[in-house]
Amino acid sequence: MTRNMMAATAALALLASGQAAAFQTPADTTSAAKPAKDGTTAEERSNTARLNAEQASRARADNTTYAQEVSAAQQQVAHDQTVFTEETAVYEAEKARVAAMSAEERMKWEADAAACKAGDTTRCAAPTKPPR
Repeated sequence: MTRNMMAATAALALLASGQAAAFQTPADTTSAAKPAKDGTTAEERSNTARLNAEQASRARADNTTYAQEVSAAQQQVAHDQTVFTEETAVYEAEKARVAAMSAEERMKWEADAAACKAGDTTRCAAPTKPPR
């Protein structure tokens, strides 16, 4: 039994030493492979810097695109507002023209009706045919 315990202990010691050796770095590595205080290697830091630069570049491009889209939207709103203002002015002018014409026709009709009642038959309306 003691012999079995010693064999098991030796086997565990060999396994543990093998796993510990797998985690150790070779003694002849360059300073580029040495981890910094934060545990990263120079290669990892370089890759992180490259990825950060790529992301920053994409973000700048996205910001530029967004600014262009905002500018285009503002220009469209300004254009739409100008068109609306012009169309409203045309509508209001036409409405005023029709109102003036209608007022003129009404004043003429009222004058004709008053003259007809005063006896001027030339200004009376022609008789209408009765409906059938």
